[in-house]
Amino acid sequence: MIEYWVIPPEANAEFVASMEEVLETYAKAYDPARPVLCMDEQPVQLLKETRVPIQATKSHGQRVDYEYERNGTASIFMFAEPLSGFRQATAGPIARKSSGRWKWPICSILAMPIATL
Repeated sequence: MIEYWVIPPEANAEFVASMEEVLETYAKAYDPARPVLCMDEQPVQLLKETRVPIQATKSHGQRVDYEYERNGTASIFMFAEPLSGFRQATAGPIARKSSGRWKWPICSILAMPIATL
């Protein structure tokens, strides 16, 4: 098993100061008027079956061929406000320009009333 971590640059005080600021934000008391919203993105590959699966029977489970056809890509966006328990996941196509990729999920969250966060 591989564990992934953000490995900080060696002897970089600016990086450490930035991380401390993030941790201070998370340590603040909950304020419903100023929610702390976290966001993460996971790009995924969309797959299409190339052969019809064999249906399950009493003697064996469904059988799916290991071959597949690539059928595009998408992004899954996860929003969470840990102190209130709010979380929402949305999925959509990956925009060709990286600047547009975050536009629709951010706009959808900003359009929500703060009371729902």
